[in-house]
Order: sequence, then C-alpha cells, then structure tokens
Amino acid sequence: MLETAYRAADKDFGYVKRMRSCPGLQKTETVVQSGDVFKGRFSTRLVFLRRRTKNPRLLRTLHVARCPPHALQRGPSAGTAGRPGPCGRAQGRPSSRPARLSPAASPARPQHRGPARSPAGRAAMGAARHYRRLLLLLLLLAAAWGPCFSGELRSPQRRWPVPYRRFDYRPKTDPYCQARYTFCPTGSAIPVMKEEDVIEVYRLQAPVWEFKYGDLLGHLKIMHDAVGFKSSLTGKNYTMEWYELFQLGNCTFPHLRPGMDAPFWCNQGAACFYEGIDDAHWKENGTLVLVTTISGTMFNEMAKWVKYDNETGIYYETWTVQASPDKQSTVWFDSYECSKFILRTYQKLADLGAVFKKIQTNYTSIILFSGEPIYLGNETSIFGPLGNRTLAAAIRDFYYPFKPHRTVGEFFVDLLKIIDRVILNHQFYLFYNLEYWFLPMKFPYLKIIYEEVPLPIGSKTSFGV
Repeated sequence: MLETAYRAADKDFGYVKRMRSCPGLQKTETVVQSGDVFKGRFSTRLVFLRRRTKNPRLLRTLHVARCPPHALQRGPSAGTAGRPGPCGRAQGRPSSRPARLSPAASPARPQHRGPARSPAGRAAMGAARHYRRLLLLLLLLAAAWGPCFSGELRSPQRRWPVPYRRFDYRPKTDPYCQARYTFCPTGSAIPVMKEEDVIEVYRLQAPVWEFKYGDLLGHLKIMHDAVGFKSSLTGKNYTMEWYELFQLGNCTFPHLRPGMDAPFWCNQGAACFYEGIDDAHWKENGTLVLVTTISGTMFNEMAKWVKYDNETGIYYETWTVQASPDKQSTVWFDSYECSKFILRTYQKLADLGAVFKKIQTNYTSIILFSGEPIYLGNETSIFGPLGNRTLAAAIRDFYYPFKPHRTVGEFFVDLLKIIDRVILNHQFYLFYNLEYWFLPMKFPYLKIIYEEVPLPIGSKTSFGV
C-alpha cells in the first residue's frame, strides 16, 4: 500500500520529480549523471528502478541530487553501508533483479489499479499532503546548503578567507624533496641582545631570484621581502627572511610520482636568520631603508615569537584567491609567503611598542580570481582506498601540465593545456591547508599586483626605547 507521495516541480532542471516510499522496500540507490562542472551547470536524469517490495506493482522513484562530477563518491556517504547518500554509490550487494530505466522525461502519474483504498490508507494519504510543502522546503534548503548531501557541505556560514592552519610541530622533510639552491646556507641562531641595546630595523626588498636574473622579475614587480637588524652595542647586523625550502615551483605545484595516486608536495617554508646584510643585493635593484628602532628587550621578545611562528606555520601558500579585482571583494584564501612573514614581524614589533616611520611600503601578491570555492576533501578522502577515483584522476590531470619541462616544445604544448583548463574551462584545483578545493575561475583569472600596505601602528607601551 502506498504510504506517502511526493511530487515537486523542479524549475532548476526543468522536470518533475516523484518520490514514493513503499512498505517492505529493502534498500534504495542513487544514480547521478553529471553535467558540465566548468560552466557551473549540472544535469541529472531521473532513473527509475523496480525494487523488491511486498507490492510488486509499486515503483520506487529514486531521489536525485544535484552534484558536480567531483562530488560523486564511491563509498557510502553517511548512514548504513549499502545505503548511500545522493552523491554516492552503494557498497552493498546489488539486487539480482535487473534495473529498469525510464526515459529522461517524467512519466505520467500512474493510476491505482488495485482494490479500493482502506480508511487507513486514505488517512495516510491525507497526512502526506500536509507534509508535502514542508518536504519541498527542506529539499530546497538542502540544495542551497551544498552540492550534495554526502561529504562536506558548503555551509552559507563558512568563514572567508579560510583561516591558515597552524600545526603543533614541524614534520621532517621527505628525502625526495630536493632544493636546487640550499635553504639558508649560512643560517645561525637568533642571538640574545642586551636589554639596553638600541637596534635599528631595516626594510629589505629585492626582485625574486635577483642573484641569478638581476632585475628581470623586478620589472614585473615580483619582489622578495626580508628584514634587517643592526646592533648599536656590537655593530653587528643581521638578516631575517622567510621563504620556500625547495624553491617556489615546488611550493606551488606538486610532483606526480610513479606508483603514487596522490600528488606529492614539497611545500614547506621556514624562517632564516643569519649574520650580515648584503647591501649590494638589496640596494642595487631593491630597497634598504630604516623603518624603526627597538630595544634589546623588544628584540628578544620578537625572537621568542619568531620561534613560535616558525614552528607552527610551516606550509608555503603561493596564491591569494578572491572574487574580483575590486578592493572590497571577498577574499577566499590568503597567501602565506615571504611578505606575509615580514608584515607579521612588523606587527609584532608594533605590538611591543615600536614606532614606525611614515614611508610607503609595497608588497607583491599573485591573485587568482574565482567564484565561491567548493571544498573537495583531503588526500585520504580523495585518493585513499575509499576515495573518489573520478575526482582523483581529474586533479592529477590538472596538475600534469605544470610538471618541469625538458624541451621548449614540451613547455608550449603544456602551456596550451593550462590555458584551455584555467581560462577556457574556468577550472583550477587549489591545495590549501592540506586540503583540495575547486575554484570556478573567472575573468581576469590571474593578476600580479604590487600594492601598498602601510606600516603598522603600535598598540602597547614601548619596551624601553
């Protein structure tokens, strides 16, 4: 006997969906046919399967959810094994009865051919009508909350930008990760300064890879930032900076290693402190300018903060991702690189009481422009034994053209693939906080800016300056 009936016009997909539940229905299943994720449109098809019920005349119309291709999951989503969510595939044993497929258009409402309904049946039908509008409202709300009911939901209350994740300790680097240029070759421990010492603080900036290419990247305003210190008691000076352990390319794109399903990342960054300031390096094509003066006590407090910051913020993040070029647009993800470390250091000194000079300070940002990002999962949920093979293959295919190139011809072939995926198909997969996100890219796609960020204003009493 039919206990409940549901019918709703779905204007989003332009067809009618029906849902019925029957007593004795042993299990349900969901079938999703994906559409074009790059254009932000998803198509689905109603699939009707005849299931084994106490009343063989009744059909169960499966609920179909709107999902992008990367939302399809192989394992059960939530609940009992063998009963997947709308975007998953059941892991239970399939029914021995063959599936019966219907046309894409919804069939006409079948007429009741059995005996007359009992009073109890008519009462059940009446109760169902009262809940019909409530069911429709709940489904519409669920569709607005996320691309599907299984996996991670896209909450309208998600915090933007996504907070950078800090860790309890810094893991050891994998021997596979190798740097062309050794990280911090002359590094030393941060010294303890005398409290009465007066230390000058310098802003240092030069083009990225200036030691190799000179001012070439300076013309594009791709700059590297550091901070310098000079002790008045000892006359010694020092440089402190934060950069990639294994160069910028390794921090921005992964390696696709044979025999490994998941992309392999060498994306750690760290602080480097060493004695001396290379005046020629910073002055010739960049900046070396005094910004403030601090006491030895303030320097020692800053050194404690640097140790904490360096041990907990360990992964380099190249990209800033935002909704549009407008200054007030939503920022989805903030970068975490050399300039951000310098800005945090300046802010810490200001909090300790440092008073900065009123000079203009600009910093480089590499920005991607996209619609609201879609959370995909972490390495285990995507590439693990119960992961999503379709999504895993899509991510690997996306990163393949970014591999190191041996010939000029290889480079231009892969460049065309990158243009096709990022610009023509509006697709980008971002790795942030050890998790993967899908970015629906939009114009102007990518931009390098050299933007002013004012020096901070102190918020606490000075430490003896």
